[in-house]
Amino acid sequence: MKFHLPIFEKPDFSNEAYKNAKNITVAEVEKDGVAPDNFYLTTHLPTFYKVDGEWLLPEHNSLNCVAVLKDGDILIKEIRDLKKGEQVVTGRTKDGSNGVLVYKEGFPKSVYSEPGQAVETSFSRDYKFLFEQMEYERDNGGYIVWVLGPSVVFDHDTRVALNHLAEAGYINCLMAGNAMATHDLEGGFLGTALGQNIYTQQNVPNGHYNHLDLLNEVRSAGSIKKFIAEGNVKDGIIKTLSQMDVPFVLAGSIRDDGPLPEVYGNTTEGLTHMKEHLDKATLIIGLATMLHNLAAANLASSYRIRENGDITPVYMYGIDVTENVANKMAHARENIAFVPMITNVQDFVVNLERALVTPADKTFANEMELPEEEYVELENKRRENEEGGLL
Repeated sequence: MKFHLPIFEKPDFSNEAYKNAKNITVAEVEKDGVAPDNFYLTTHLPTFYKVDGEWLLPEHNSLNCVAVLKDGDILIKEIRDLKKGEQVVTGRTKDGSNGVLVYKEGFPKSVYSEPGQAVETSFSRDYKFLFEQMEYERDNGGYIVWVLGPSVVFDHDTRVALNHLAEAGYINCLMAGNAMATHDLEGGFLGTALGQNIYTQQNVPNGHYNHLDLLNEVRSAGSIKKFIAEGNVKDGIIKTLSQMDVPFVLAGSIRDDGPLPEVYGNTTEGLTHMKEHLDKATLIIGLATMLHNLAAANLASSYRIRENGDITPVYMYGIDVTENVANKMAHARENIAFVPMITNVQDFVVNLERALVTPADKTFANEMELPEEEYVELENKRRENEEGGLL
């Protein structure tokens, strides 16, 4: 049976109520980054704007932004990005009478999530739909964005599975923070994450230095790509994506070790680069990071207009062991095209890999070199320094 995404059905704009509705009203921006009084605040729900008698649907939408009329079209912009002279849609009604129509009914009810998902919920149907959608997006020009928290790379099998998924074309962009990339590179460099052996979970001697040693080495090289090119990283998703030229966006937080050279320390700059890729997204998979997933949930459009003109939902999957995180993400998405899955993220990634790439009876054990428990030159240097009285 061929996979089909739900398709949005536009309102019947020949209806008299729509024909008689007013055009939008606009007001001019007087100062960069400041919206005019009575600006209309956008929603994730599909919204039409009546301009010169025609109802327009923007190419993308986003939560808590403003609508700007430019050259007869509607663009959705962050308030901070407004420029003096731009024309912002005003008014607070959304029933169409004043030119702004929020039309939730265009998608079938199945697109909207319902509260109440829990650890005990069965996710078999959700997995099946996701497997089929991932194949569909990969094979039909989709753009699959992953948002990863650091715990995803703390496990050997998960790191293997992520690499297989990337190599098979199921990752088009990665979004994360400094910690996720740091610990993945630490795993490829020293075989540990936060000083613990990735496979055995044993603490290695002076392992609490490992991620900081890694950061020091990468910053010394000047960039992640240069550090990898020098042959320092054995494996990991950051190495794989770098070698495949798959983009990743690393957005910083208030207290980042290092950070890695590629991390955006300026919050606004990080969000801008996230939005650049989320505007392309046709599917978003968010794993084990509340803040980055909430950022993606707010920024990403809830729909995409495909090349053939079909309007389809941008599904976002929220995978976490904590129900509260999934509930927050659902609220940020206004429940449109959001699928919560309350489960262990490591199991989730391995399930995807086994369904989409590797037969289920094939083990991962030998796919990546299993890390040994004692490591290389840095540990030897530490011992030498301690014996020489330098530490």
